[in-house]
Amino acid sequence: MRISELLQERMVLSLEVFPPKTDAGMDKLCGKDGSLERFYELRPDYISCTYGAGGSNIGRNLEVLKRIKADGKCIPMTHFNCIRNTKDGIRDQLQTYLDSGVGHVLALRGDLPVDAGGTCGDFHHATELVKFIRREFGDKFDIAVAGSPEGHLHCRSLNADITFLKQKQDNGANFILTQLCWDMEQFKRWYDAIRKAGVTMPVDIGVMPVLDISAVINMSLSRNGCAIPGELARLMSLYWIFPNPFAPKDAEELIAQKKASFRKAGIEYTIRLIDEYRALGVNGIHLYTLNKYEAVSQIVRESGITDII
Repeated sequence: MRISELLQERMVLSLEVFPPKTDAGMDKLCGKDGSLERFYELRPDYISCTYGAGGSNIGRNLEVLKRIKADGKCIPMTHFNCIRNTKDGIRDQLQTYLDSGVGHVLALRGDLPVDAGGTCGDFHHATELVKFIRREFGDKFDIAVAGSPEGHLHCRSLNADITFLKQKQDNGANFILTQLCWDMEQFKRWYDAIRKAGVTMPVDIGVMPVLDISAVINMSLSRNGCAIPGELARLMSLYWIFPNPFAPKDAEELIAQKKASFRKAGIEYTIRLIDEYRALGVNGIHLYTLNKYEAVSQIVRESGITDII
């Protein structure tokens, strides 16, 4: 069954992993008793795999997806973006995915190269990529697209961003996978707005577990432009590492204590956030794992997303 069909039938659990750059990292993820095998215990419906900026590490990406496909425990989905990609290259790469049994793709523009003014490829927006995939491959791919509850950083307004999301749907996209959003009130406004705009695709919610103060700051401000709501800001202040988390000068023992305490509070915060998303009737929860099993396992089990015996 396709992911988009599952999302319309019931609440879906999915995970995101990234392809390690080293053989040792790949063995830790894909080897015997590796992270993938442990993630399967959580019974995800699908696992998506990223690849590096500009298409780097795409070989490892395919290796991970082939492993997921061969294991047969859940559906594999690849990320795919426009950066430095030509039409011919996109066609060839996507055919390789199909030949490897990967028929699900998250179609993205991708992060723009810092040394260029655009994508350096034939397509400049995800809307174009979606249209191309659907035209070239028909219904062979189930296509996911990104949704930005707070608006894309490079879009002129939230309303314009929603218009582009509707265009992705019109061009053949099947479901939405959202960027992270910790501001529940903003998410509710966005969710209501996309439905009023005629966006009917199922919505799978991207959730970044709150585990580390510096990671929260980095993910909020470096790429996503996410607001940090009051409750999360208070947690960060309560366990703040002086002078700042990126250059700590507190005593090592105190730093370790603060990190452990914030991690515990952050997991509880993440579970409450998932509860709120589920209460809204969203179609799925997609956890960004960072290839780390323990915290993700605790979140899945304690939130009750799936019944694990």
